[in-house]
Amino acid sequence: MREIRIQTELAHRVFNVAAFAEAVYVLHAFEKKTRKTPRYELKVAGDRYRALLKKRADDAKKK
Repeated sequence: MREIRIQTELAHRVFNVAAFAEAVYVLHAFEKKTRKTPRYELKVAGDRYRALLKKRADDAKKK
């Protein structure tokens, strides 16, 4: 999982993405106004990443 930061005049937008051979998944995006990323935002991204890995594993078993 990677983090992409886009700086604008108004705020920072952070996107957590997972890149695989067939696709790039945007797992979470939020507006970041402080230097520290809130734990909740990290948890959301982590939960979605784990769910994506599980789905990919389940799909691979079906094939």
